[in-house]
Amino acid sequence: MTRSSIDLNADVGEGFASDAELIPLVSSVNIACGGHAGDDATMRATIALAMRHGVAIGAHPGFEDRANFGRKEIPIAPADAATLVTAQTRLLMALARELGARVGHIKLHGALYNMAASDGALAGAIAEAAAKMAAIEGGPSVLYALAGGELVGAGRRASLRVIGEAFADRTYRPDGSLTPRSEPGAMVADSGAAAAQALDIARLGTVRAGDGSMVILDAGTLCVHGDSPDAVAAAKKIRDTLTQNGIVVGAAYSI
Repeated sequence: MTRSSIDLNADVGEGFASDAELIPLVSSVNIACGGHAGDDATMRATIALAMRHGVAIGAHPGFEDRANFGRKEIPIAPADAATLVTAQTRLLMALARELGARVGHIKLHGALYNMAASDGALAGAIAEAAAKMAAIEGGPSVLYALAGGELVGAGRRASLRVIGEAFADRTYRPDGSLTPRSEPGAMVADSGAAAAQALDIARLGTVRAGDGSMVILDAGTLCVHGDSPDAVAAAKKIRDTLTQNGIVVGAAYSI
């Protein structure tokens, strides 16, 4: 499916110096909420940057495992995962309110993101918790979730607006899951290759998996990882490539 516009998001507030340069290049941000990274000071500073540049603000909750940057799978009961996501999102919401901003979406981080994409019970519990926050507390009603993953359906069943997410700087398996970071070639290191992949996703709705097969993706947002050393160069190349091909970069939702 060819898109006339697509959201470009970045994971930020994780302690990397590139945020000030990266945020103006994207249309939405996912801010670490003190679990895998971040604290009150970094959250406030990142919210302020997002407000300054008019980009949509999202919560980026993950495992409270800073030693592994939230990227190690940890067995967790669905109810406990729901509690973790709720607590971290509420913290960001409170800080955003202090600054006159609103948190519009939730995007899980790292291992929790991938686990919720493949585990229906985990996805369901997290989606229901997000829906409860949205209904009772005015929390985010939009969920960014791996295109084709379990959290997409779970979010929609919970009456959330779900934006399918794809990755410009990650490679894919034939089933549409991401190549684990522990395997060679998991990252698309070249910014030109990342931009070409982003363009295919936006223009064709497809990405080429590691075995050469084509994976169909229904994605309304593309991610650039803020912890990559080339994040700024990649985001600029991706944005330029999309706009040069008639695809507008803009937020996936309005609040």
